[in-house]
Amino acid sequence: MGGAVSAGEDNDDLIDNLKEAYYIRTDLVERAFRAIDRADYYLDEYRDNAYKDLAWRHGNIHLSAPCIYSEVMEALELHPGLSFLNLGSGTGYLSTMVGLILGPFGVNHGIELHADVIEYAYQKLDSFIKTSDSFDKFEFCEPSFVVGNCLEIPPESRHYDRVYCGAGVQKEHEEYMKNLLKVGGILVMPLEEKLTKIVRTGLSSWETKKIISVSFAPLVLPKHSPKSKPKMAPLPKYEVRTLQELARICIRHTLRVTTDGGDGQARGRGSSFSVGRGLAAAGLHKYGPRFKRRRVHRRHCNTLMLEAEERDEEEEEEKETGELLRPQPAVNVLRERILGLPLPEPLKMYLLYYREK
Repeated sequence: MGGAVSAGEDNDDLIDNLKEAYYIRTDLVERAFRAIDRADYYLDEYRDNAYKDLAWRHGNIHLSAPCIYSEVMEALELHPGLSFLNLGSGTGYLSTMVGLILGPFGVNHGIELHADVIEYAYQKLDSFIKTSDSFDKFEFCEPSFVVGNCLEIPPESRHYDRVYCGAGVQKEHEEYMKNLLKVGGILVMPLEEKLTKIVRTGLSSWETKKIISVSFAPLVLPKHSPKSKPKMAPLPKYEVRTLQELARICIRHTLRVTTDGGDGQARGRGSSFSVGRGLAAAGLHKYGPRFKRRRVHRRHCNTLMLEAEERDEEEEEEKETGELLRPQPAVNVLRERILGLPLPEPLKMYLLYYREK
């Protein structure tokens, strides 16, 4: 399933296409999608296909098409502090985007059938935390994954505010899925070839809405011999944060809001916001002139002519100066402030999550 929008040249271009096609409709979802490069969840030899609106599978590793993830994220109506359960959590791509919205006091759980995929998901999660330029712009709800079949969750398990299932749900399992929700919660799942949104309005009342037609592989049914006892798949435990973790969250939050006005966009000198605004005024993309957004130019002939004129001017200026003008890279204001604190180096590294950048 996929192919609803044109292929992008990079992650931002893909998100632009999803916005223009109205798959991404809210700023919150857009920020989460831009923060995580889809290509980072591909194996290196397949990265060239990451910005196509197509599903991808290699062995047990699987990613749905970007247009599907967009519809799922919008339908879940996420906000900070919610509890989320991802049934068939896969690479962790969706769970990580959800975690950017849930914030540090949400709950972000996933259950996945294949142990090798869980290992892959944790590798990608660790890489995002340690190396991503986006990590410090968000207060993050780190996902926890367990191996198991999502149809074997113990009946006494906790209920969740939001639930997503990434495999086709057979009609006979619809009630099972619905009962994973709290009252007021939202379940999104492929049901009878339709991506379906179900809201639990009461203990035994529901509202159902079909979103789009989809094609998903069906849920893998548990295998039991007639004499064996059904196997249970316990979900991740809900663990109260330590005082040390709470202090880290509080300090990072305090330093962040003094630089971003509370909306997640840094306002300090040299910040990504101020640099980005300056680049926009100059007609430049953050990665330099050759990375200009060509998607918009393709759609407007008059802008195409303007781009050609700008390129000619840049080439002339390059000939005169002998070098290509490049903007200064964005400064990670939060990191700079933490490094400037009068604290022991190990404590600074803890506040920075031992990040490599």
